[in-house]
Amino acid sequence: MQLSSSPANGATLITVNATRIDAAAAIQFRDSMRDLTADGAGDIIMDLSQVTFVDSSGLGAIVGAMKQLGSGRHMHLAGLTPDVDKVFRLTRMDTVFAIHRSVADATPRAAG
Repeated sequence: MQLSSSPANGATLITVNATRIDAAAAIQFRDSMRDLTADGAGDIIMDLSQVTFVDSSGLGAIVGAMKQLGSGRHMHLAGLTPDVDKVFRLTRMDTVFAIHRSVADATPRAAG
């Protein structure tokens, strides 16, 4: 599972560079997320714009990644494709995660 991380105005942007988060990739996804978020502080913005398929194992891995952040940190999801958005709505996970249309919409604004 190819993930990349970069600072995003006080948060950390993690981009999923894969089209699927499914049973075959869920464990590797979870482990990669733990590695990328373990030492950080602040919120996480996960860019899912390249992901076109998420199954129940993938959804569980995303929820697990959110839980391992600990208290005081939040995970925002951005750029959900229509099929992935549908999975989050049907499972009511859209009530658990802050979901944004794009990374730009999810990125905190600099105080000014």
